[in-house]
Amino acid sequence: MQLRRRQLPLFLSILAALFLFGAGAFAEDWKLTGTGTRVKTVVLVDVNVYQISHFIKGAVEKSKKAVIDADIDKKFEWTMKRDVDHEKVVQTLRDAFAMNGYADKGKIDKFLGAFSRELKENSKVTIAYDAAKKATTVNVGGGGSATVDGVDFMKGVWAIWFGKIDQPKLGDALISKL
Repeated sequence: MQLRRRQLPLFLSILAALFLFGAGAFAEDWKLTGTGTRVKTVVLVDVNVYQISHFIKGAVEKSKKAVIDADIDKKFEWTMKRDVDHEKVVQTLRDAFAMNGYADKGKIDKFLGAFSRELKENSKVTIAYDAAKKATTVNVGGGGSATVDGVDFMKGVWAIWFGKIDQPKLGDALISKL
């Protein structure tokens, strides 16, 4: 019986080490693929609108098309660099969906419903795709959130930054670390 009591602390230490190190081996961290700044030109002056970073879990070929099509966990994180009225954000996103040929109005409206108020400077926006659930979730700091199902919708969202865009260098920056 005494031998078991002496072994218990050693057993618990080994168990804790296996849990801590073993869990890390199975958990995959987010990998930053790149960061850029969305710029709007107003009367020959460039104005920074938001800084955006893109992350993935897993591996993907270094191409914008491959990132759009990748059915893996991935996300965007924005930080607003200036105040922008929510109607302007909503219209810009609607235009981007249209430019990239995505037209499911119900899904677009649900997603854009999260942008319910002005985005203030330094507010955060996160758009994340969960590959297991096949769902894209948007969380708007100071606004709302929405989850939209479907791989088709995820591809529509990712095409906004990696497809047809008026600032193609932004998409390049977002995959620069792949």
